[in-house]
Amino acid sequence: MIRALLDLLILLTILPCLRGGRSFVIEPKKWDFRGHDIAYEVSRRGMTSSESQMNATQLIFDDSDKKKDPIVLLNGFGVGSFHQHRLIPRLHDGDGRVVYGVDYLGQGKSWPRNCNDGRSETESGLRYCADTWVEQLTQFIEEVVLPQHESSDGSPARVHLVGNSVGGHLAAHIANRRPDLVASICLLNPTPVWGLNLFGWSGHLPAPLIPKAIGRYLFDRIRDLNTIEKYLANAYARREAFDDELMHQIRGCTLGMGGHAAFASILWSPPLKVSEDMKGDFQECLSRLKCDVLLVFGKDDPWCKPAFAKKMLQALEQREPNRVHRYIEVENCGHCPNHEAPQAVAKVVNAWVSAVDRSENVLRLVDTNGEVFSEPWGETAAREIKESEIDLTWLDKLAVTFV
Repeated sequence: MIRALLDLLILLTILPCLRGGRSFVIEPKKWDFRGHDIAYEVSRRGMTSSESQMNATQLIFDDSDKKKDPIVLLNGFGVGSFHQHRLIPRLHDGDGRVVYGVDYLGQGKSWPRNCNDGRSETESGLRYCADTWVEQLTQFIEEVVLPQHESSDGSPARVHLVGNSVGGHLAAHIANRRPDLVASICLLNPTPVWGLNLFGWSGHLPAPLIPKAIGRYLFDRIRDLNTIEKYLANAYARREAFDDELMHQIRGCTLGMGGHAAFASILWSPPLKVSEDMKGDFQECLSRLKCDVLLVFGKDDPWCKPAFAKKMLQALEQREPNRVHRYIEVENCGHCPNHEAPQAVAKVVNAWVSAVDRSENVLRLVDTNGEVFSEPWGETAAREIKESEIDLTWLDKLAVTFV
């Protein structure tokens, strides 16, 4: 009886993950990072439903996917890997790579054990900053991801990082610090700055009285459902592209006992450093990257605008001539292309990670005159353009001078 119930549970979990006759699973897992519970997901493509005779409890996986460099998806701020669930199925339309999603410590479902508003033993001394997240993600890649993979030619496997917003910021710094781990990066509207480094506190918990009070006040307001809806309405080009489920998922990430302290720590923590003697200038980080870099920008992002892509491309131009970087712009799309334009993103990412030579004269990412994709909430259009073709208004020029 118990076995039958378990089989039914697995069936209900996997059957929704059928796309175009192709089966895949998204398996939630946990990993320990410095005594903290980190939530992550692994997604693999299996047999077609006809081959497995619709018996989802007997899906068979082709282990050849373990001989391909995997994809690791890095989220934006305030969400978990659930924000990648529109993109993951379409990535499986590619050449059959394993896809990983992971929640940063203090985000999504990744939290210290026994949180108590920054006062517990497990939270003591913890700082929720980009440096902590880079260390977490680097260790995750080394301990969880890469031991499951090997290259087809016997060389050490590496990962393709695909990061949105702060996830793109983190991806670039990981690739700069540990080029041995990273095959390529794809940055989706990456934020060029992270870490306010406010005066009076280092960000290590527990928080002093004033930062704690400020963090609590602001956190309680930004996690209000009305505020979440307003934020998403600005982040997305179309209101129809997000729903109440996403709003409640984001709200759900904030309901534990650690959220107030985590938010205060994030506000006061410093930016990443490119090296010990330098500040966290994102352009400097980009100029040092040794891997191929793909920028994908939603054109209607009100914050990380294509104007910043222009500046990033100029930084990438400073690298050695054999380093590839390319730029895709997506119309009718805002700050989160992975969620608002998953078909366009998957199309270019699948082509990108599968290629040996990613130079423009060899690899075509989208049709020459652009390509239109139809989502349930409307059409998006992706096209590749040069840095010189990105037009800047005088406001754009003013904005990029300060970042």
